[in-house]
Parts: sequence; C-alpha cells; structure tokens
Amino acid sequence: MNRTSMLQRMRDETSPWDVLVIGGGATGLGTALDAATRGYRTLLLEQGDFAQGTSSRSTKLIHGGLRYLQQGDFGMVRESLRERGRLVRNAPHLVHPLEFVIPHEAWWHRPYYGLGLKCYDVLAGRWGLGGSRHLGPAEVCERMPTLVPTRLRGGTLFLDGQFDDARLALVLAQSVADHQGVVLNGMKVTSLSRRNDLIDGVQAVEVDSGQEKEIRARVVINATGVFSDAIRKMADPHAEKLLSVSQGAHVVLDEAFLPGRTALMVPRTDDGRVLFAIPWLGRVLVGTTDTAMTSVENEPRPLREEVEFLLHHVARYLVRPPGMNDVLSAFAGLRPLVGSTSGRSTASLSRRHFLEVDRSGLVTITGGKWTTYRQMAEEAVDRAAEVGQLPKAPCVTHDLRLHGWCRENAGEFAEYGADAPEVARCCREESGGEVRLHPALNYRQGEVRWAARHTMPLTLEDMLSRRLRALMLDAQASMEIAQKVVAILAEELGKSPEWEQEQLSDFNRLARGYLVS
Repeated sequence: MNRTSMLQRMRDETSPWDVLVIGGGATGLGTALDAATRGYRTLLLEQGDFAQGTSSRSTKLIHGGLRYLQQGDFGMVRESLRERGRLVRNAPHLVHPLEFVIPHEAWWHRPYYGLGLKCYDVLAGRWGLGGSRHLGPAEVCERMPTLVPTRLRGGTLFLDGQFDDARLALVLAQSVADHQGVVLNGMKVTSLSRRNDLIDGVQAVEVDSGQEKEIRARVVINATGVFSDAIRKMADPHAEKLLSVSQGAHVVLDEAFLPGRTALMVPRTDDGRVLFAIPWLGRVLVGTTDTAMTSVENEPRPLREEVEFLLHHVARYLVRPPGMNDVLSAFAGLRPLVGSTSGRSTASLSRRHFLEVDRSGLVTITGGKWTTYRQMAEEAVDRAAEVGQLPKAPCVTHDLRLHGWCRENAGEFAEYGADAPEVARCCREESGGEVRLHPALNYRQGEVRWAARHTMPLTLEDMLSRRLRALMLDAQASMEIAQKVVAILAEELGKSPEWEQEQLSDFNRLARGYLVS
C-alpha cells in the first residue's frame, strides 16, 4: 500500500468513480472493501488518518453485547455474534477469543448470569467461540489472582472476541488496495458537487500540499461517524440533526494489576453500564464511560471525573486499588448514536446502525459498532448500487480473508499475519532494526521502517498512536521514543529537519493530554 501510487491513480482518473466513500474509519473502510470486492471502481477519502477517530479508541472487543441481551434486543445480539464469528474466521491473525469472568458476590448471581450466558451461547449457534460455565472461588482466583477474595462466591466464565482496532482498520485499507481500490488519508472533502440536483462527486483538498481536486463519482457514501451530520448538511443545509454524541473513556494500567489472560467484566456500574478490565498488549485496559457531549472534537480528552469513575469501580475488585499515578495512558473516543437523548442518558440510545439516502442521492451509513462494520458495509453498498445505477454484483465479504490472513501463529510479530516474515526481515536487515525502541514497549526500530513503507503514515502521531500503539499503551514512554521514531520516519518519507521538529513538538503536546497524574 503506497500513498504516492494511490495519489497518482486518483489524479490520473478521468472517468467518474463507481463508488466514492468519505471517511476512513471502520465503517468507511469496510464499505470501500465491500464495493471494491464487487468489482466497483472505488475511492475512499479520509481527512486525517485511517481510524484516527472513534475506530482506534474502542474497548478492543468484537462482541455480541451482553447489555443488549439484558435490554431484550435479541436480534442485535444474534447479528453481532454472527459477525464476530465471521471476523474470527476471516482475520484470525487479528481477532481471537478471550476469556471473561463475571465475579459472583451474591447467591443469586450464579443462576442469573449463568442463564444469561447460556442464552448468549444459544444465540451464537454455530458461530460460538465456546460455551460458558460456572467457576468456583478457587478457580476464579487461579485465573485472576489479584481479585479481592472477600465475599467472592465464584464466577461465570464466557468467551468473546478481542482485537487491535487500529491494526484491523489498516488491514481493511490494505485489503481494499489488494482489490484495486484506492484509499487516501490526508484528503479532506470540502464540498459536494451536483448535476441536475443530484450529488455527482466532491471537492477535496490534499491536506499536506493544499492541492485541490474535483472528483466525480456515480454515487457518494457518507461514512464519517460523528461527523456524518456535517456531510449531510453539505448535501442539504436544512437537514435535521441525526446524531447524539457520547464519549467513552479508557485508562491503561500496568499488567500487574490484572495479570494473566482472563478479562474481568463488571455487569453493572453505578450508572448502569458494563465495565471491563482487559489484558491488552501487555497492559490492562479499563473502560468504558458513556458521557453525553455537546460538541465534536478531533482529539477528545477524557474528563477527570471519567477517569476517577473507572478507577473507583475497578478498585472495588482488585487487591491493589489503582490510583491516578498508576495510569499509563488515558484516551477517549466519540460514539455516533442515532437519535435524540431528550433528557435521557446516551447509554439508553440504541447502538444499531442507520442507513439513509437523501433527495440528492447522498448515501449515509452511521451508528453501529466495530463488530457489525461488515454488515453495515454490505447494506450501504447494496443501496448505493441502486442509487448509482451500478451493475448488480453480490456481496462477497462474508467469507473474504482479510489482508495478512494467517491461521498459524506468526510468533513475535503475530499481529502482522502473513506480513510477519517481511516485518521480521526488515527488523533483522536494517541497521539497528532489531533494537527495541523502549524497555517498556515491545516495538522495534524495524517495525517503524516497515510501517512507513507499507501503511501510509503521514505524521509522527500516525506512527506512534496507530501503527505502533505506543501512545495508548504508555504516553510517557511514547514521548521518550518520539525523537528516535521521527528521525526514522523523516528518513523514510524524505522529510526535512524542520518537519521533524514540527512533528516532535506537535506529538509531545498531544501526548501530554494522555497523562492524568
């Protein structure tokens, strides 16, 4: 995946694209992949970086949603479990089963959660990852030795899916490229163009150079998440607001707080949400909150009360309660929720997706969640093909192996899948490539070079936040390696010393916002 060749293909194209997707998050990338694999000439434009917003700031779970089961939304749970199964099959190098335990503190917890999880198993059907079962107190403590044993009456064990969200987003982009689609980050859509009152393309500007481009397409799909209303208003200034925005915050702790490979699920917090403490890339990820927001920010920040809320709730279950000084990184993402709160909390709004075609022919797909991105994409392209009068072609993503598909464990670089041997070779053959960037981070210099060459990073943040997850794993450590990483990135991208210093300054300013102590 090479950005120079992608740009050249976009600039050289004189005929209208079949499908133009705005937005490079989970929904947009999934939509572009669906369109490209049907044989449609497909272009995706993202104003920032792939998955820079919500799609890299999730709880890292591909799951059916137990809380939706509690709400009686069996259809959504069944759909999510089916899509979870497909992802485990289509991207086994990225999505894998993870054990969860719901601790029991009262006698009735065992039958209550046991029955709920058995229903979860039944709804999963042939897409299930393994059956749930009861654990005695000793078994719970064996798996999770740092849980407070007082009043622990056992627990319910079940399996769900875990993944690295930014890595999957990049793999989707690479998969689009594998199927002759064009994906471009750093391309901001500034307006929509029309012919006979129907949308027939966009005006876009390349953020880095400022060069403007008029791009024609038979159909335009708006997949911009929390920014969907802004694109809808480009098509119709009088369009009513569709979304409410909710913020979900997460904190990252040292793995000593919850060692092992089993995640903790707290089924009900003080605000009625589910809370998770999950082993992730050698750390413990704790989340999430559900805070109504009145504005949409490119770089949302966790509120201090959100961080305190998470630490307070997880501390109830851990022998060693974590404090502010234990937080290695804190980050937040914004959820696009369809509907108005009208005095209710955002937690009460549905996580179902929404598909709309306005009178100008703009197709908008929004809402939903990572787990169901493929289903959302299929529905969006089905409708877009009708709007754009494209030749009928069936969806093929149900069984599509994503870029890097690799059933075998690739060892140290397993998350790269089939690309792992090339990453390892880059680390081995490049000068200093095998040197770890930081004692607290399991990344090597060679990985920076490989990512610079194959995944289209534009900034130091792109590299340290999404190609490597350093910023989210340990904000302080990420700042300590920033100078070394930006030097490698500048060399690979052919950038000036002035660019290096500007990038370093911008990144350090951003990274300080991930520190809470």
